[in-house]
Amino acid sequence: MCPNCEDFARTVLLLGQLALYADMAGADLDFVEVVSPSLAASLPEPPLGTFPSDDDPDGGPDHPGDS
Repeated sequence: MCPNCEDFARTVLLLGQLALYADMAGADLDFVEVVSPSLAASLPEPPLGTFPSDDDPDGGPDHPGDS
């Protein structure tokens, strides 16, 4: 297994669980707002083979605010 595969999978799982928690009634949205950017920033580079080799992160549709 690659060195970052376990960390990547664990962080993605935590982000998913946080998203599910945020949708629950009574969720502490201040907690979600504070934790989610930090958790996303800690996401390591995805393991090789996660995305196609010809994947262009700059390709794709324009988003609102893009020129």
